[in-house]
Amino acid sequence: MSAPRLVLVLGDQLTPSVAALAAAEKGRDVVVMAEVAAETDYVRHHPKKIALIFAAMRKFAARLSEDGWQVAYTRLDDEENAGSIPGELLRRAEEHGAKQVIATRPGEWRLIEALEDCPLEIDLLEDTRFIASHDDFEQWAKGRKALRMEYFYREMRRKTGLLMEGDNPAGDKWNYDHDNRKPAEDDLFLPKPLWFEPDEATEEVLSLVESRFGKNFGKLRPFGFATTAEEAEQVLSHFIENALENFGTYQDAMLQNQRFLYHSLISAYLNIGLLDPLDVCQRVEAAWQQGKAPINAAEGFIRQILGWREYVRGIYFHEGPDYPRRNALNHQRSLPPLYWGAETRMNCLSLAVKQTEEEAYAHHIQRLMITGNFALIAQINPAEVHEWYLEVYIDAFEWVEAPNTVGMSQFADGGVIASKPYVSSGNYINKMSDYCGACDYSVATKTGEGACPFNLLYWHFLLRHRDRFEQGPRTAQMYRTWDRMDEARRETVLREAETFLDRMSKGETV
Repeated sequence: MSAPRLVLVLGDQLTPSVAALAAAEKGRDVVVMAEVAAETDYVRHHPKKIALIFAAMRKFAARLSEDGWQVAYTRLDDEENAGSIPGELLRRAEEHGAKQVIATRPGEWRLIEALEDCPLEIDLLEDTRFIASHDDFEQWAKGRKALRMEYFYREMRRKTGLLMEGDNPAGDKWNYDHDNRKPAEDDLFLPKPLWFEPDEATEEVLSLVESRFGKNFGKLRPFGFATTAEEAEQVLSHFIENALENFGTYQDAMLQNQRFLYHSLISAYLNIGLLDPLDVCQRVEAAWQQGKAPINAAEGFIRQILGWREYVRGIYFHEGPDYPRRNALNHQRSLPPLYWGAETRMNCLSLAVKQTEEEAYAHHIQRLMITGNFALIAQINPAEVHEWYLEVYIDAFEWVEAPNTVGMSQFADGGVIASKPYVSSGNYINKMSDYCGACDYSVATKTGEGACPFNLLYWHFLLRHRDRFEQGPRTAQMYRTWDRMDEARRETVLREAETFLDRMSKGETV
């Protein structure tokens, strides 16, 4: 028999049909999986994230073994653990007499570069679990002046046939976003998320994570995430049956006492390979076809996966390894302690950070228009914002997190993703949530004692970057509004904004 090859399976590649396994030979090749310090420590991940990945890895490895694969699995606390993926490959290569490695291309430049530097013959295969290949995206992007998601999304609809009627979009509209901006009310009937009681294997991981990562930001327990493909499928089915119908209408809403609303909670399962993105979209389309959900719900949900998720992956690899470090607006303030749970008088931020700490989860509007919006108008260094999002969210992997943070949220890529910065005053937050009623600040107060910081910082941001945004078709009106203000009020706004930022930078409670 020929010498065995090593088959690398990473913690976010837990799919039986992943490219490396599809190219391997059962009975000949050795599957290598490893829990290593290099992957837990490059940022201080939320404990729930580490626990999810380790528990899912262990169960996936056990399934491969049951299916006849030879699996060389290294636990984090194994004495011979080499501490990194390349180190483990070298150790296993020596152990099994292997010289070749089959691997599915990782989703982060950091790890791609580490494998390319490894002194073994490594064949990096295209990750076929995505609907758009790297080549598909590059062909779409070629020659375009602006790489806007909406046009990529339409191409993906045509490619897959999802929500299409011949050559036309179902309902004669590509996008139903206008119908998906209704604020929620606390007396709505809201479905409860589907959680799972940890089994013995998961409990073993939880104990390990408690002992090794107990000081990381985030609460490990209670832990109820799915750790197998079967459980992830149950979560998807639960969402389609109980929440999809209202997902679209209320997808941008925020409520103090309802952390999950009608959201699916499947992003982490998609990102580690327990669910297939095309299958998820097809099942949501089928629910619409069967009359279980309106088209605005189905389209809004499918756009998040078929459009946005595929698009940001394309952007990440198209823009190159330096993308996460871009800072087009030259924002240099440090991330304030309130992002790590320090006291703040801003109720919206306090709630979003506390939810993030306890759940390792916040939905897209909480991320974009609360934590992201504040970081942008407060001029926080986008590299620190990027690292924070990568650390604290259970679904955060750099290929998906960096474009969302650096591009969409912080405009640090200079407009590669967004045609305008996503900034707002307190009015938007008040419209889409019930956060403002319980806040120490008054959203209706524009200046003076108790004025909402979002109101002050919004204008301060726009004036700081007037040369860049004044002529923009989607921002010009804001400058005309500013110019119509009384001069004394404008001076007060800028002075109070500077005072707030100075206090924040000094570490005072704001």
